[in-house]
Amino acid sequence: MENKIKNAIEKYQCTGCVNGSDISCYEERQGSLSCKSHLSGTIMTPAGKILLGLPKGFCRLGPYGSLIPNIWSDFNTSDWNYDKWNIPVWKHLTKDGHTLVRGISPRTNVPFIHIYLEDCMSKIDCLEISKKEIDLMD
Repeated sequence: MENKIKNAIEKYQCTGCVNGSDISCYEERQGSLSCKSHLSGTIMTPAGKILLGLPKGFCRLGPYGSLIPNIWSDFNTSDWNYDKWNIPVWKHLTKDGHTLVRGISPRTNVPFIHIYLEDCMSKIDCLEISKKEIDLMD
């Protein structure tokens, strides 16, 4: 596994996971590089479960406590199509140059979080959230 992928999984998933704080328990998830054994173990009152490694606005799970973010090395390796069935809502470029996307699949009423380990902001049509806006969130 490439170092950038290993580091991303440890940063975005292992942080706050009940199964461990490093990649030693990694299980490959079909269709993504993310760890399928991830279980968020961090609870923030009154928000509920959060993904500790993600910034505000992207970390809250709400009623979907078992939501696992999808991680890809780049936009082209993802098999995801953004359309009327899978709508990106927010995007953010991290200081590491990773693109975070929060969205919803309205047909099934299920949210999703996508992490691309590159800057692919121009390829995703949705609202861009700045670092300043993230800092202003509760």
